[in-house]
Amino acid sequence: MTDSDEMALTLLRERADSGDPDAIDELVERAAERGDVDELRRLADRGSSAATDRLVEAATERGDLDELRRLADAGSTTAADQLLELTTE
Repeated sequence: MTDSDEMALTLLRERADSGDPDAIDELVERAAERGDVDELRRLADRGSSAATDRLVEAATERGDLDELRRLADAGSTTAADQLLELTTE
């Protein structure tokens, strides 16, 4: 990632942290494209349902039961459904 990419990402994070929904959506998309699970977690923990959905997808693909449990415990019914499906196969 170039310095200008890093700067753009920092500015995007600042806008997202200020509650800009467009910035949040863009940050979720970029994090998902980069496979940045930490960024997705941070956004999900701040209430982004799109980030939660992306985390559920990634955790399901990896078979990450711990992540799915964490998300289910935080209230994600999709994560709970995926967890049930993976543990009953």
